[in-house]
Amino acid sequence: MAKDGRGETRGRPRLRVPHPLVLLTACVLVAAIGSHILPAGEYDRRTDEATGNRLVVAGTWHEVEPNPVGLFEAIVALPRGMADAASVIFLVFLIGGAFTVVDETGALKRGVASLIRSLGGNELMVIPIVSLFFAAGGVVFNMQEEIIPLIPVLLVLSRRLGLAPIVTVAMSAGAAFVGSSFSPINPFQVVIAQELAELPQMSAWAFRTVFLAIALTLWIAMTMRFARRTRVRASAAEGHPADADNAKGEKALRADGTGGSADDGQEGVRRSDLGIFGLVLATLAMVVVGMTRWNWDFDQLSAAFFLMGVIVGLLAGMRLGGTAEAYVRGFRSMAYAGLLIGFARAIYVVLQDGRIVDTIVHALFAPLEGLPVLASAFGMVAAQTIIHVPVPSVSGQAVLTMPLLVPLSDLLGLSRQATVLAYQYGAGLCELLTPTNGALMAILASAGVRYEDWIRYAIPLYLALVGVGMVAIATAVGLGV
Repeated sequence: MAKDGRGETRGRPRLRVPHPLVLLTACVLVAAIGSHILPAGEYDRRTDEATGNRLVVAGTWHEVEPNPVGLFEAIVALPRGMADAASVIFLVFLIGGAFTVVDETGALKRGVASLIRSLGGNELMVIPIVSLFFAAGGVVFNMQEEIIPLIPVLLVLSRRLGLAPIVTVAMSAGAAFVGSSFSPINPFQVVIAQELAELPQMSAWAFRTVFLAIALTLWIAMTMRFARRTRVRASAAEGHPADADNAKGEKALRADGTGGSADDGQEGVRRSDLGIFGLVLATLAMVVVGMTRWNWDFDQLSAAFFLMGVIVGLLAGMRLGGTAEAYVRGFRSMAYAGLLIGFARAIYVVLQDGRIVDTIVHALFAPLEGLPVLASAFGMVAAQTIIHVPVPSVSGQAVLTMPLLVPLSDLLGLSRQATVLAYQYGAGLCELLTPTNGALMAILASAGVRYEDWIRYAIPLYLALVGVGMVAIATAVGLGV
């Protein structure tokens, strides 16, 4: 079958998925219907004195007064979801504005051109370079929403190399999600889960690192294989709508004088560009330290990137007015992404209002009690995967599920480390597919990639990665990790 510029097969029946906003709204309505069908129930909870988290108490699930969510209440949940995700949405807006400022200096375009020239005939080596950068972000601080504003920049790089937009998503978001799932140090996944399981932080890090290397090698190799099969000439790649928008933006920048000369892409990197790149890298380093050492949240991240954008604009001679206008353009480009994140959060809002989140968790974990050790571990992976669809926060899922699974694993004779692995691979890898992951949906929208096209690409790799995770768990059980 012939391939088009997006890497899609012509002449084959296509899976059709509704528009992302339609899909997420439908999920909100399904959650509301579930509140009428499923029994309302809750676990008792206690406050952990060390962290302040509200943790569930195992064995305490009980039915409570039902609170079915009506149609109008479900629609009201949409703006409530936006409000609930406000810190994340503002982070996306402010990072988007900051990187729009960086982009309009022309430094990124010149840097991309220099990188391609330096690779000579090995342009596809860009894929492992970019993938490892984003994978490191996933490993260290669960990089997700931070990727959204970088997609337009990566599309410029992909267009120059003739790569399909799916490759852009795969080597950024895909690599980051894989890094997060197999990370030995991710504070929002493995660290919080180990803490809840009363395990030493970063315990079994060497074991996890081995399987992290295997998973990333698999993901990058398959991304490069797909890129080779679907690569087209740059002129053909520029026909993609998302790239056309970027091209229009480049022309507009040249017309108003804020983006440098028309031949920016052909010039070498300037000395001022090195200063801009240094500032960006310093900000990223400060963000990593802030999240891992200073307990920074989304608000502190937003402030750090906002300051970076302002300083870059002033250093580039854009002045305050030009910098502010660039921020406005960045905010405008991130509006759709913000909506997707808010709509995705609304699903969980409805489930909470309907008092059925704990019911779903109880129904999935209760059958595991009668299974053999390894089968129960694999069952935990499946249950964590299913739970992650209505509970799209990995840290929230850890707080919800680990207090239930730890006593269960002790009862079954399954090590707590293996239980944490089951949580990581179940919840973390689900990020690659679930439409309730607002960051994923926003990244796909920014790249101009249909959700169904991404699913068709990612499912085989997802299944292979789940297989790697199953091998890791079986090895952990066998070695007594």
